[in-house]
Amino acid sequence: MGILIEIGSFIKLQRTKQEMTLNELSEGIVSVSYLSKIENQKTQASPDIIQLLCNRLGIENDNSQEEQIKEKCNRWYSMLFEVNNKEEIITTYKEIQEMLDKNLSNSLLMFEIHKIRYYLIMENFDEALKKINELSEIASTFDSLQQFYWFKFKGNYYSLKDADYNQALNMYKSAEEKINKIELSEEQVADLQYTISVTHSKLRNTLESIDYANQSLEVFMKQYNFQRCAQCHIILGISYRRIKMHERAIKNYNLAKHLGELNKDKKIIQLTNLNLGYLYSVISETNEAISFYEKVANDEDVNLEQRLIAITSIIKEFYNIDKINEVKDAIVKAHNILDLAKDKGYSKLYSYIIHTFEYVTNGENDRFVSFVKDKFIPFLKNHSDHANLVFYSTMLAKHFEEQYKYKDAVKYYKLANSTYDNLISL
Repeated sequence: MGILIEIGSFIKLQRTKQEMTLNELSEGIVSVSYLSKIENQKTQASPDIIQLLCNRLGIENDNSQEEQIKEKCNRWYSMLFEVNNKEEIITTYKEIQEMLDKNLSNSLLMFEIHKIRYYLIMENFDEALKKINELSEIASTFDSLQQFYWFKFKGNYYSLKDADYNQALNMYKSAEEKINKIELSEEQVADLQYTISVTHSKLRNTLESIDYANQSLEVFMKQYNFQRCAQCHIILGISYRRIKMHERAIKNYNLAKHLGELNKDKKIIQLTNLNLGYLYSVISETNEAISFYEKVANDEDVNLEQRLIAITSIIKEFYNIDKINEVKDAIVKAHNILDLAKDKGYSKLYSYIIHTFEYVTNGENDRFVSFVKDKFIPFLKNHSDHANLVFYSTMLAKHFEEQYKYKDAVKYYKLANSTYDNLISL
């Protein structure tokens, strides 16, 4: 990375941040067109011109604080990697930003790249995308280490914001290609391998998911990192459940749970309970499934999305065994949890699920049919949610069959079958 990129980007960043026009910054120093060239890395300005521009922006054009900035940045990058204390992450971010606003530093570009990760942690997806678009203009100048984080954080964005796991995987694989050219800790490499494993899992690439999970697990075991080991065991449990190796899946889930208990990590424990619930549901052990789901649904300390997954799964389990009163009781609980999560992006799916069962158990047949046909199924198609599309297409088809509407029943059975084919070919 040349100093040309640093200074041009830096001046542009500071000018726009201070809401100063090109005219205001350039007046009496250089022409507007020349300043534009400096900012867009089209020319190398003389040190005197850079000094005058920095003076007008109120920036120190020296490197007296370089070591302090570098040290603080590295500490902040570690915070983003672990994500423990959001308040501390925000405070340190502001401190670094203040220092970089006043000092020309070699840490600037890496800090700007890490802002993508920062905005994602803060769930500020618009700012993350804005930063990606801003940095895209100079991405060709990044060195291998900067490229590693650039690709990794872009992968995080596609995965978290759009659930575009194919695009995310492309980004993660591009990051992986940089590993041999840079110095990274074993833990950083294992973190990327774990992330690739999760992404393969989302794409139903089960064998690849197992391979990457085992690679990362090996490193985390050496480091006695119980939390990360538990996460790997959960992914392995999901993968083995998908290839119907149920005993091996249960073994991995129980290992994850044990590690969660050793670490007093409620998040891991309840995530394992959720997955055990699903496994027992798959093998038609309904009571076992419900007991695991209830542990998650009733725990107010658990992430709201996990609680919604658990309570809607309980609704499905009771519905499947015709316990309609229990379904209605679970729907009341589900509404209470949904109210807490109403501002979250994921809440719409669970709202659709809850209303579907509400209409069908209340005998509101016309409302059920129009809701699932005209709203829920298009929503699931739009979000490529194949698993739910199979379930609710089948549910609607069975309803039509019971009403002797065979033509409609066939239509939705066909949709369920073709969606299932898509699901297993993913």
